[in-house]
Amino acid sequence: MARTEKRKIGDFGERIAEMFLVKRGYRVIEKNYLKKWGEIDLIAEKGDKLHFVEVKSANYINEQKDNFRPEDKIHPAKIARLLRTIEIFLLEKGRESDDWQIDALVVFFDTDKKRAKVNLIENINL
Repeated sequence: MARTEKRKIGDFGERIAEMFLVKRGYRVIEKNYLKKWGEIDLIAEKGDKLHFVEVKSANYINEQKDNFRPEDKIHPAKIARLLRTIEIFLLEKGRESDDWQIDALVVFFDTDKKRAKVNLIENINL
């Protein structure tokens, strides 16, 4: 099955996000954890804390032109779906007592210049 352009951008952003986290001492334990009501892009550990990471990607040029903020797509309904999916993950893995948080990782990329700008927004589940 052919991947849509949007899915290709998302996959590219998730690869960059994973490299970003690993370079900063996180250990990625799961990618694209999928349930019928939601998906968690990356699940990582750092120290004693689990990080459920929502990755948002955008073309850098569009961001500059349209003043577009991918993190604005992480709205209350999205957070509610994430929380439900996280609850199932914790139960399935026997990790209900673990300390955890939801983070957003925004990836802006410029394919022409082959560069990316990454912004980590921590603990968005407040």
